[in-house]
Amino acid sequence: KFSDHEERLSGSDREEDEDDVEAAVKKEVGQIRASTEQKLRRFQSVESGANNVVFIRTQGIEPENLVHHILKDMHTTKKKKTRVILRMLPISGTCKAFMEDMKKYTETFFEPWFKAPNKGTFQIVYKARNNSHMSREEVIKELAGIVGSLNPENKVDLNNPQYTIVVEIIKTVCCLSVVRDYVLFRKYNLQEVVKSNKEDAQQNPSSVTEEQNSEVAKAETEEQKKSSKEVKEENK
Repeated sequence: KFSDHEERLSGSDREEDEDDVEAAVKKEVGQIRASTEQKLRRFQSVESGANNVVFIRTQGIEPENLVHHILKDMHTTKKKKTRVILRMLPISGTCKAFMEDMKKYTETFFEPWFKAPNKGTFQIVYKARNNSHMSREEVIKELAGIVGSLNPENKVDLNNPQYTIVVEIIKTVCCLSVVRDYVLFRKYNLQEVVKSNKEDAQQNPSSVTEEQNSEVAKAETEEQKKSSKEVKEENK
């Protein structure tokens, strides 16, 4: 359907437009496309196909930067801002969850971070939902090989890597992202990132530091010396 603007055109103008059918069709397609773009929201919920997984599509926003900003703010302020969300992971690319498709896609997808002259230490985290045909070991091995082929100076670091490659497989879709500060932000866990070191120590009482252990041992040694001295004095 033509817009109101076109309906208000004079008869002569309308006849000129009708003479050029190709121009009229292009104009109509452009209007449909513009109307579709207006309906797209900045954040749009999309059915994920898995229980307890919410997928939010963004428009004009870089998912990695958005999620990193949220976690950085929570890590700094230690303010809990959600009760029900456990983890928030950005997804920058998707492909079919088959090894050949993943290899072909990631050869290009990894370039901004790992292709020479770019380089960095990395680790790969993998999780599959409603999918049983993929092998975790095979996926990690193949993707690590692709990262190494882009630049031999890319090295694996499982303790504190510069980049973490997140592989989330849901049914037959592979969701990929490369994130920073994965260890610092507690694996992008919104419930854990707001906890202070004191709270962690209370929840994990067995994780006493070596310094605390040495202080306890020192105190016990001094008590033993004191008791031994008292016994000697009594014997005298």
